[in-house]
Amino acid sequence: MTAESPSRRVATDQSATDPGPWGVTVPGPSVATDAGEAEPAAAEGSARLLVDGTEVARYVLDPALDARHGPRPYLHPVRTLAGTVVTDALPADHVWHLGASLAVQDVNGANLWGGRTYVRDVGYTWRDDHGRIAHTEWSERADDRLAHRLEWRDRQGTVLLTERRQLAAVPLTGAVPVTGDGPLTGAVPLAGDGPLTGDGPLIGDGSSAVSAWLLEVDYTLSAPPGQDVRLGSPATNGRPGGAGYGGFFWRAGSADRASIFSAAATGEEAVNGSSEPWVALRGTGSDGRAYTLVFTGLGDGDRWFVRAAMYPGVGVAFAFERPVTIPAGTQRRGRHRVVVADGALNRATAAALASSAR
Repeated sequence: MTAESPSRRVATDQSATDPGPWGVTVPGPSVATDAGEAEPAAAEGSARLLVDGTEVARYVLDPALDARHGPRPYLHPVRTLAGTVVTDALPADHVWHLGASLAVQDVNGANLWGGRTYVRDVGYTWRDDHGRIAHTEWSERADDRLAHRLEWRDRQGTVLLTERRQLAAVPLTGAVPVTGDGPLTGAVPLAGDGPLTGDGPLIGDGSSAVSAWLLEVDYTLSAPPGQDVRLGSPATNGRPGGAGYGGFFWRAGSADRASIFSAAATGEEAVNGSSEPWVALRGTGSDGRAYTLVFTGLGDGDRWFVRAAMYPGVGVAFAFERPVTIPAGTQRRGRHRVVVADGALNRATAAALASSAR
C-alpha cells in the first residue's frame, strides 16, 4: 500500500508487537506482495477457485507459520471480479488474522485462533497452548469447487475435532433481482459513495451492471466418541466489550476505514453481537477501488462479530456470549455465503444480493 491503512496500524488489543512468551517479539508479516497483501514466506500447497476462468481466490492449505499464529488453511488473496483484493493476511496489528478461515480461540482449552489467550481475571496472556487445523486429504478439486477433510489438533497433536469442508465459487453477474421486477443488470448501479438507505441508485444514471460472485462455505465439525468438545471465546472467558470472536472469520483489507451495516443497523457498535440475517462491509482496496462484502448464514445461536475502527473484519461467532458444546459423537454444521462485489453497494442492493445468496 502506498499509504498506511487502518488494517496496518498496530493496535493495543492483542498487538502483534507484544513480547512473546519468552520475552521475544512475535514476528509480523514476512512478505508483502505487489498487490498489497501479505503472505507467509513459504506456504506449502495451495489451490485456486475460479469464476468463468478468472481466479477469485487462492486457498492456502499448509502455511509455514509460527505455531503462535494458529496455522490453518485459509483463503487469501480473495478478489472481486475486477481484481480488487478484499482479504488481508498476517497484518501487523494481528499477525494471526489469515484471510478468510475457520478458527476458534478456545477448543477444550487449545488456542486454534492464534495470538495471546484470554485468561479470566488476568487478561490476554502468552501461553504454550496453540494447536493447528490441518488438511488431511482431498475429496474434490475442481476449478469452482474444493472439498477436503481436516483435523483440529491441540499442541500435542491430539485430534480435538474432525472436519469436512467444501468451498465453492459461483458467478452472480446478471443473475440477481433487486425486486421481483427483473434482473439487477442495468437496473441499479452499484458503485458510489452515497447513502446506505433507500431503494434507488447511489449515484449515476442506472447504466452500471452488477459485478459479483458468491463464495459458499460449508463444513461439518465432528466430536470424537467419548469426548465432548467445548468451544469458547475471550468473551466466554471473561473479556468484556463484545469480544466473542471465533468461528468463520473474514479479515478484510481496506485502504480507508471500512463501513459496516445490516438490514436494520449501521456501524460497528450497532451490528456487533446481533443476529441480523445479513451483514455487509464496504471497503477500499489497495488499488483505490471500492468493494462490498455481504455475509449470510448465521447458525442457531451464532452472532455476528464485526470490527471497523481497529481493523476491518466480519465473523460468524460460535460462542459470542456463552460457550457452545459439541457433544461426544455428534456434529456441528455450518453454511455461510459471502457475496464479493465490486463497488460500494447501498442497503437495498446488499439486501437483494443477500436474499439471492441464501
